[in-house]
Amino acid sequence: MAGHDLAECDMLLPRSVEFRKQPMPSPFPGMDPYIEHPELVTAIEILLPVNKQSSHEAYLDYLRKRRELLRSAAHLVEIDLLRGGERPPLDEPAPPAASYYVTLRRAEQRPQVEVWPIQLQDRLPTVPVPLSQPDPDASLDLAAAVAAVYERGGYASLIDYRRPPPPPKLSEVDALWLDRWLRQQEIR
Repeated sequence: MAGHDLAECDMLLPRSVEFRKQPMPSPFPGMDPYIEHPELVTAIEILLPVNKQSSHEAYLDYLRKRRELLRSAAHLVEIDLLRGGERPPLDEPAPPAASYYVTLRRAEQRPQVEVWPIQLQDRLPTVPVPLSQPDPDASLDLAAAVAAVYERGGYASLIDYRRPPPPPKLSEVDALWLDRWLRQQEIR
């Protein structure tokens, strides 16, 4: 627009419209009017840092929510991809030590829990997501989901891979593996 003053340009002006208020459907526990039989089949919970801080009110709120879900007829998938914080209790016997966990509690198989202990070096798994009978489980490819979030969120330009990851400190084995992997990816 060389030679044109901004004041001379035609500007697209907004239109003023009035939206009538309509009640918003409740997203939980499945009371949306377009659902024929509203019931929660499977809850997928992705743990947040506050869900793992036992001193934070959100930790207790999450434990209450979890208890309610476990008393219901819904299945529960919990995804913990956070190394830090206090992990909500898992059933006994304790699963193998790992950096990350995914658990699946199927309503009809409680108290049995399916556990995916995941180490830093492991590829994130594809986990089943139970649907209503007679439908077979759906699949949730966590590696693909995290890769999509990483790409769409622009994290490649936001994270300084020359620095160590935030606390808690990695074990020596994990730190060596991570350094080697980042160098192979030509990120470090």
